[in-house]
Amino acid sequence: MISKILIANRGEIACRVIRTARRMGIATVAVFSDADRDALHVKMADEAVRIGPAPAAESYLDIAAIIEAAQVTGADAIHPGYGFLSENPDFVEAVERAGLIFIGPSAEAIRAMGLKDAAKRLMEKAKVPVVPGYHGDAQELVVLSGKANEIGFPVLIKARAGGGGKGMRRVDDQADFPAALSSAKREAKASFGDERVLVEKFVASPRHIEIQVFGDSHGNVVHLFERDCSAQRRHQKVIEEAPAPGMTHEMRAAMGEAAVKAAQAIKYRGAGTVEFIVDASDGLRPDRFWFMEMNTRLQVEHPVTEAITGLDLVEWQIRVARGEKLPKSQQDLSISGHAVEARIYAEDAAKGFLPAVGTIGHLQFAEDMRVDTGVAAGDTITPFYDPMIAKAIVHAPTRTEALAQLAGGLSRTEIAGTVTNIGFLVRLLEQADFASANLDTGMIDRHVEDLVTIIKTPDDVIAFMAVAVSGMAERDESSNDPAVLIGPWENWGQPRREVRLVHEGETDTYTVTRTGDSDWRVSGGALDERVTLSALMRQGDGLSWTAFVHGRRKAVRIARLADSITVFEEGAAHACMLPRLERAGDAAAGGDTVSAPMPGVVKEVMASAGQAVKAGETLIVMEAMKMEMTLSAPRDGTVGEVMVDAGQQVSDGAVLIALEAQEKAA
Repeated sequence: MISKILIANRGEIACRVIRTARRMGIATVAVFSDADRDALHVKMADEAVRIGPAPAAESYLDIAAIIEAAQVTGADAIHPGYGFLSENPDFVEAVERAGLIFIGPSAEAIRAMGLKDAAKRLMEKAKVPVVPGYHGDAQELVVLSGKANEIGFPVLIKARAGGGGKGMRRVDDQADFPAALSSAKREAKASFGDERVLVEKFVASPRHIEIQVFGDSHGNVVHLFERDCSAQRRHQKVIEEAPAPGMTHEMRAAMGEAAVKAAQAIKYRGAGTVEFIVDASDGLRPDRFWFMEMNTRLQVEHPVTEAITGLDLVEWQIRVARGEKLPKSQQDLSISGHAVEARIYAEDAAKGFLPAVGTIGHLQFAEDMRVDTGVAAGDTITPFYDPMIAKAIVHAPTRTEALAQLAGGLSRTEIAGTVTNIGFLVRLLEQADFASANLDTGMIDRHVEDLVTIIKTPDDVIAFMAVAVSGMAERDESSNDPAVLIGPWENWGQPRREVRLVHEGETDTYTVTRTGDSDWRVSGGALDERVTLSALMRQGDGLSWTAFVHGRRKAVRIARLADSITVFEEGAAHACMLPRLERAGDAAAGGDTVSAPMPGVVKEVMASAGQAVKAGETLIVMEAMKMEMTLSAPRDGTVGEVMVDAGQQVSDGAVLIALEAQEKAA
């Protein structure tokens, strides 16, 4: 019997587990780090226990602290969510030694699939098709490089441990192999504590199709059909859908059978996902798919499977952990309609999908979507964890309807306080190849310039911003006091005020003039010409504004925060910072320094004082929000000073390396 579950995780998956547990009458315990003290999952749970400081290694990865929290609160079971300790067999064994139930597979099953090379050898024995490659123990450059040559370029270097695209590099040429190998090993070591890799053939037109499997302790295993996760960037999933477009009955049967064989080979219990790479160059054929890996946990994208099957996979997990048989047999399972999920991240798509931080001052999701989230208005996106804000999921009778519904729902979603990838997601959903299901894992990269295009803020939107920032529209309209109506800016003539807005580091000054009771003129700054807003009206919710611009009524929503202003219009979000938040050091940065683009950890310093460097040469390797990034020399020159060491935590904008002044370097 399970009466109380501790969730050894955070964010949206913790909230997701809490919802199902509550529906089943099961109490919940949240754990939290210092960074998550006021997080949504903490507020939702029946109890909450602090387990350590912000860094995951000192909190969410602290096995002893998590088990102690379960024991102190009287929890019967632990649900690991995904990520963190969810695929750590040592954690499973520690949970069971403590007399607790682990809601997931056995430690043996996790170990069997935890190392990609060993897992592939196991799958070969189970007659599951495997991608050609080298999965041996030798890790020397000369060996791996030689095997890559034998396999034939292009190849993929992949971390033996972990997933999520970490420690993965595509290599197209022998000359690029050493640098790619070094980078992959470094990232694998940082992410999983294991720098060992394997090398595999890169499939030219690959689709990423995975099968959801479920097993119980009575020997039953079923599959819950497939999900297509081909829309990826940096080897990480962006949009997932079920069923896979173009899937045939023959192909589904073959993949389902292979996935069940994989689960049976390790006596699998609970929710798992068998991931396959599919050669889609000649359509979906049952002889053109190969095992990649098995994720021995619940997947981020499980909601699309829930949508097409009508099932609650977390409920299934809990029932199986209680020793029950699977609720349904294979013949009882069927597909209904089409479901699509998009991951909303705090990241800047136009800047290489750089993760972002910030406090979410305004948050409103469209009502016609399922939204799984772990944040609320007022929460801060920190550099310590994955920057995912929410998952948006829709279910419709057809794929075309589902894509349109999701694009519309995302367009009506409002997030202010941090940059997001919503605009990118909408453009991707409407992109011709994606809409027509011409899918492969390289699709986003091929169209990335169109998908991340920076949309210029329209002049009329700037005008709305300027009026809102001026404060001149905040007066009491019911007053008859001329001083109130005019405001404190001028007591004769037309009231006016100058305001400043900061966009992309540039500060522009605008003049806002009131020309009538509800008419305004905005000029200057980045405006191509002055803009007149007529019949300007602010609705009672404080966010909705309307005005006539060039004879056309325009409606926007405006979120004014302490440090920024965001205007939502026609599915786009336009944001500007306010001048008081400009960093004092920015002006001095110029081309003479290398600065941290966001908070993170310095992984490697590749320069020293007095060293001559070329523009574009890598000087610093950083890690932030689970992503490795390289920082390069801004120009040719000589390193004057190195201000950080490897392993050092740095803040956003911190100067890491200073070049000698150009005249001195010359």
